[in-house]
Amino acid sequence: MQLLALALYHRDGRPTPRVVRFRPGALNILTGESETGKSEVLDIVDYCLGRSTPNLPDEPIDQTVGWYALLVTFRDDSRMLLARPRPTGASTTHAMIRTGDETLDLPRADELKQNSNVAALRSELSARLGIEDFRFQPPTGAARASFDVSIAQAALLCFQNQNEIADKKALFHRQTENGIAQAIKDTLPYFLGAAGPEQALRRYHLGEAQRAQRAAQRKLDDARRHQASVDASGLALLRLAQSEGLLDEVPAAPSAEQIRALLEHALTVTAMTVGPADLRDRRQALSEERRAFREQLQDLDEALAVVERWKQQGKAFTGELHLQLGRLKSLHLLGPERDADTSICPMCTRPLEEPDPTAADITLLTERLTDELEQAQTLQPVRDEHRRALQSEREAVVERLRVNGAQLRELAASDERMRDLQEQHLRIARVQGRIDQALTAGTGSSAGDIGRLHNDLTLAQENVETLQALIDEDDVTAETERRLTDIAANMTRWAKRLNLGQAAAADEVAISLSQLNVVLRRPLGRLPLNRIGSAKNWIGYHLVAHLALHTYFRLHNRPVPGFLMLDQPTQAFFPEKIRDATTVQDADWATVTAYFALLRDVADLNEGALQIIVCDHANLTDEEWFQDALVENWRPVDGNRQALIPTDWLD
Repeated sequence: MQLLALALYHRDGRPTPRVVRFRPGALNILTGESETGKSEVLDIVDYCLGRSTPNLPDEPIDQTVGWYALLVTFRDDSRMLLARPRPTGASTTHAMIRTGDETLDLPRADELKQNSNVAALRSELSARLGIEDFRFQPPTGAARASFDVSIAQAALLCFQNQNEIADKKALFHRQTENGIAQAIKDTLPYFLGAAGPEQALRRYHLGEAQRAQRAAQRKLDDARRHQASVDASGLALLRLAQSEGLLDEVPAAPSAEQIRALLEHALTVTAMTVGPADLRDRRQALSEERRAFREQLQDLDEALAVVERWKQQGKAFTGELHLQLGRLKSLHLLGPERDADTSICPMCTRPLEEPDPTAADITLLTERLTDELEQAQTLQPVRDEHRRALQSEREAVVERLRVNGAQLRELAASDERMRDLQEQHLRIARVQGRIDQALTAGTGSSAGDIGRLHNDLTLAQENVETLQALIDEDDVTAETERRLTDIAANMTRWAKRLNLGQAAAADEVAISLSQLNVVLRRPLGRLPLNRIGSAKNWIGYHLVAHLALHTYFRLHNRPVPGFLMLDQPTQAFFPEKIRDATTVQDADWATVTAYFALLRDVADLNEGALQIIVCDHANLTDEEWFQDALVENWRPVDGNRQALIPTDWLD
């Protein structure tokens, strides 16, 4: 896969996009002044290839651009359009995909529509590149998670921004970000051809087999511990059952089968009768009799209370009658007044509305009250007799309760043995309950079950050993090192060509997979890049490493994009805040020219299979081949500023 064109579409929907076109299979140089957008080209291409967390600057790109589009081509001349809308937050997954033949080109602004997402874009790109569909499985016990191998990892080998290309501690794109270095270590053997889906599948199966082995070991250990616990607790239960009389004799060291048989026998023993039946019946009879006496006593108390209330009410009634009769006796003192007219007021002689009762009426009432008083006085002796009968009956019941209580206390005093038997019965019941629980819990932990679990563990161990042997035969590490050694041949030759520091004395310049950096192998020992001074050397070793790596990819048709993007590879030769490198007269232009000449020669060496895109300040105006490689020159023309974002977009 190589790049044909990069397009930026204005947010206001202008029909004409800003397009940067590239030549496949050749060196492409994009040069210009500072702050013209050269470094952003790499970030935009990375974003179009499916990066979900863009690293695009806010001004002026993000403020003017609404869509980014990348047109790519493949070895079979098919093309693919990868478009992404302007991200609206820290991450985005929206995308647009088009596929076609060599006639496919950039779309119009009104044709940009979201029809896919990042996952589908990466999947399609991975398939077109030939990346096999498999999931990388980390080694057993590794803390990191598995992941699908895709363009996401392959693209890390295709970019070097201006900070990365001069980094003495890291060699690859985004290597210092969390998890990226490990992802490169995990997938570089695959992209080199030292490992494939078969090894990943075997490693996955090995991990599953090792988990199964650990599970089988845990089950066997648990069963053995459980069986030992059951045997110990079973022997203790046997001793306890023997002490309670459930078993006659228990061997000193019984086997597991004997323990289980004796415990099962202890469950069948019926507890002895707990005390004489007559004592139990007598206690029950006395208790029922006591309840009856208490109920009878309560009834008698209630009856006596009623009689007492009657007595008090009778006394009040007869007392009132005596009082009223005493008052009415004065009627006997009347003479002729008895026959007076009671309908006329004796004071004013006027008729009364309600006539007063006559003396005869009052005399009649007095006689009736006298009769009632005599009747009430005749009832009082009857009531007194009834109360005395109730009190006598109550005293008899109280005496019976006293006798009953004495009998119960006497029965309780002679019932000590009965309580002892009851306690023994409860102890026996508890022991048998524990035996039943132990036998139930012990199910599944027999010798036969332990034997089966041991066989399962043996099979799991044999499976692990078989898979481990297959993985050891693959020896991915050794194969990766062999291929890195092949790559080191070009790295060593090109490092000496550029006269990089310590290269002349080195036997080999190579990539260390463990360090993910360049190392020099010398007679005095290995020398890592971070121990070599000068940004010129750091950049130079980055160049030779990535050029040799991609040359190997192209030679062996590996599923890695066929382009390498480099940002500011000559930054070490110019002032830190340079505006235009062409204005610097005292720079080491010979070395700058040598760097670009190496890029040109490596592109030619790969015969169209490798595309190199360089964004840089330098412009070698005296070198015809350099001018032929220019795709954009962002320097003022007739006073008009040239940059990634057109001037009229900023108005």
